Amino acid sequence: MSYEVIIFGIKLSLSPVAFTIPLGSHHWDVYWYGIIIATGFLLALLFGIKNAARFGISTDRMLDVVLVTTPVAILCARAYYVIFDGEKLESIGEFFGFGSSSGFAGLAIYGGVIGAFFTGFLMCKIRKVKVLDMFDIASLGFLIGQGIGRWGNFVNQEAFGGLTGSSWWGMQSEKTIAEVGEGMVHPCFLYESIWCLAGFFLLNALSKKRRFKGETVLTYCVWYGFGRGFIELLRTDSLMLGSLRVSCLLSFAICIAAAIVLVIMHSRLRETVGAGNYESVFAENEAESIEENTITEESDHEQVD
Repeated sequence: MSYEVIIFGIKLSLSPVAFTIPLGSHHWDVYWYGIIIATGFLLALLFGIKNAARFGISTDRMLDVVLVTTPVAILCARAYYVIFDGEKLESIGEFFGFGSSSGFAGLAIYGGVIGAFFTGFLMCKIRKVKVLDMFDIASLGFLIGQGIGRWGNFVNQEAFGGLTGSSWWGMQSEKTIAEVGEGMVHPCFLYESIWCLAGFFLLNALSKKRRFKGETVLTYCVWYGFGRGFIELLRTDSLMLGSLRVSCLLSFAICIAAAIVLVIMHSRLRETVGAGNYESVFAENEAESIEENTITEESDHEQVD
C-alpha cells in the first residue's frame, strides 16, 4: 500500500512497508518505521562506543548497560503510550502488537527516555559505571536516535500539526486531510528532528569542555524539553490527561527543573574555583574518569583471563 505525500511542494510516493519476506504460505512485512528507529539506535550506539573513553566509561560495561536498558525502554515507551492514548486494550497480546496488522505500534519517546534513565541507573550501579558519566554520553545518543527516528513518523504520516495557512509550507497527505482538513499542516516530525540533531552538534561540542559530571544530561533536558514543549503545542495527536497535553506539561517541567539545577551547579562552581575559571574542575574530572576507566578495563581483562 502506497500513498502520496506533498511536503514543501515536493510530491512523494511512500509506503510504510520497506520489503516483504516470504515465509511459506505467509509473509512478513518489514516496516520503514522499524528500520529508521533501528538506524537511529545503531548510530547512537556507535557514537557511544567511539566516545566512551572520553567520558571515562569502559566500553564493555557501557554495552552491558545498553543491552539491558534498551528492551526495557521500548516496553516503557509502549506502556506510556497505552496509558495516555485513551484506548482500552482487549488483551495483553494487543500490548505487544500480536494479531495487529500494524505490529508493535504506538510508542512514546518520553516513556522510553524515562524507562532508559531508571533502568540505566540500576544497571550502572550493578556494573559499577559512573552514573552521571553514563547519563551524559547517553543524552547525546538520545539526540541522535530521536533526530533520526522522527523520520519514521513521516513515513507513517504521524506527528503532524494543524493547518499552516500556507500554500507550500508544510505537508499534506490523505491522512492529514482526513484528520485536519484540506491544506498544508505543520510537519512537527521535521521540526523535532532538526531540533534534536542541532542539539546533538551543540551539546557534543559543549561536552568536550564539560565542567562537571551531569552537565551534558542537564543541558539535554533543557534543550529537548524546551523544543519539544513548543512543538507539542502544534500537534494534533498529543497524548492527553484530561484537557492537558501530557508531553507538553512534562517537557516544560523537565526544562525548568534542569535549568534550575544547572544554575545552582554553576553558581557552586564559581564559589569553588572563582568566577569563570572552570578549567581546573574539568581537568580534575577528566583525570579521575581516565583513571577509573583504566582500573575498570584492567578488572574486566582479569575476569576474562
